[in-house]
Amino acid sequence: NNKFKRCIVVIPPSIMHPSEHIIIMGAGPVGLTLAHQAALQGVNVTVLESEAQVSRQLRASTFHPPTLDLLAPSGITQVLIDKGRITPSWQIRLHEGGEHVTFDLSVLRDDTGHPYRLQCEQLVLSEELERRLLTLPQVTMLRGVTVESVGQVLNRAWVTLAGSGERLECDYLVGCDGAHSIVRKAIGASFEGSVYPDINLLVTTPFDFDGLLPDLAGVNYIWQDSGNYSLLHLPNLWRISLHPTSGQPLEAEAQPKRIQRRLQELFPDAGPFDLAEIRPYRVHKRLASRWRLNRLLIAGDAAHLNNPKGGMGMNGGIHDAFCLADLLVQRLNGAPDAVLDGYERQRLPVVRDDIIGQADKNHSRMQLQGLEQRRQSLAELQALADDPQRAYDYLRRTSMLEGLAKAKALA
Repeated sequence: NNKFKRCIVVIPPSIMHPSEHIIIMGAGPVGLTLAHQAALQGVNVTVLESEAQVSRQLRASTFHPPTLDLLAPSGITQVLIDKGRITPSWQIRLHEGGEHVTFDLSVLRDDTGHPYRLQCEQLVLSEELERRLLTLPQVTMLRGVTVESVGQVLNRAWVTLAGSGERLECDYLVGCDGAHSIVRKAIGASFEGSVYPDINLLVTTPFDFDGLLPDLAGVNYIWQDSGNYSLLHLPNLWRISLHPTSGQPLEAEAQPKRIQRRLQELFPDAGPFDLAEIRPYRVHKRLASRWRLNRLLIAGDAAHLNNPKGGMGMNGGIHDAFCLADLLVQRLNGAPDAVLDGYERQRLPVVRDDIIGQADKNHSRMQLQGLEQRRQSLAELQALADDPQRAYDYLRRTSMLEGLAKAKALA
């Protein structure tokens, strides 16, 4: 009809979602746990991840009792148990002589449905969570996308995707985007802390260490004159965390020939080791100064980093996710905005004191030099293990049960 001219309306790239919608940046175990918990309670969730698939990189493998308790109602704990290895005790040992103290987690049986550590690669959790999320209609998974910028205005938060410039909006944006989090930077939080001076080499091998070290537990932290190490037993592999001593650059220390030499130094009668994976890394001790700014929040490695001694990093991030999911659901169901203030109030002190603080103590203990100091520490630990009340209190703390109890009290 000539009365009307054809017009083209150009709409800036955007996606408008219904209310009760959150965007989660990062599809690691923390981001996926948060997405799963929120989606199960009816929240519309979009997960953004730059990697095309679940990372198979060698990372965390310890699940503590309260983490298993939290994941149990959904059935995920049973999946982990089926694919993992239950570890009822852990040890601190002297390599020379084999002296050791064993901590028995069964003393926690009245406090948890899972009085043990479970050794299972974190990718098992991530794969199971993603499989479940893809079956939920209220969940959108976007992999292979890079977020260029984030922000908030009035009652909305937003992200802009690199390349397309597409803008996605939501009620709340949660950064589970790791140590270099852009959400943390948008919040304006500092990330105070330091880097531990020692290099860590994470190695897996099918070699059976049970035949080399008598009375070995499933999790072992071991003093040794030429460099401390740890041994963790997974279903079909042992994980070894080594601290090299040659002073060479990180890349040189991670060469298979150098790893073989280091293991031969430790176990001269064992023969060549079949090395499955090697990952060198440095460890940070950092805590974000704030975890929320209005509609922007952070969790997991975006909010805190700690030494891996004691296996509390991934577990602490999962605990963040459960706490935050519950508070976001309350808020989106009509609770006042102040309900979200409870997230930082509950989690930050616990992470500072019971996770970063405890992991730092674990690291310091393993840095003791000289046989006399180590034997004195071992004797003190044995006295602790032999005292039922002190052993119970210590295991509640190192198994993260005490930290979660503190968080509930802070609520």
